[in-house]
Amino acid sequence: MHTDANCIFCKIVNNDIPSYKVYEDDDVVAFLDISQVTKGHTLVIPKHHAKNIYELPSDVASDVFKAVPGIASAIQRETGAIGMNVLSNAEQIAGQTVYHFHIHLLPRYGHEDGFDAKWETHNDAYTPEEMSSLAAQIKQRV
Repeated sequence: MHTDANCIFCKIVNNDIPSYKVYEDDDVVAFLDISQVTKGHTLVIPKHHAKNIYELPSDVASDVFKAVPGIASAIQRETGAIGMNVLSNAEQIAGQTVYHFHIHLLPRYGHEDGFDAKWETHNDAYTPEEMSSLAAQIKQRV
């Protein structure tokens, strides 16, 4: 397991600083986010340090994503949330502030619960040919 001594999440993994853990196994830790954007806001992290999704090894990703449904379901059952946002931010432009890969589980209680994600669609911005070309280019890099 690779950790970074300067990373706040690695310090949580190593029990160097306190946290409110809701789940832990050999590879993954989940704990309440100190910000509590909504009640039950939880972070799911690998014990292996990786900056973000771009650096996350596939076996580590598998461990994390395997744990997410059970944790999300437990949060929903305990809080009575009527929905859940599951998200991860990569790099500053996307809102990443801690550079250790993590997934936010944000229970939702209604439109005025403290969280809002704004989505603007651009359905008419790209032709079918442009969409096909972009898909093919991405596919070549996977």
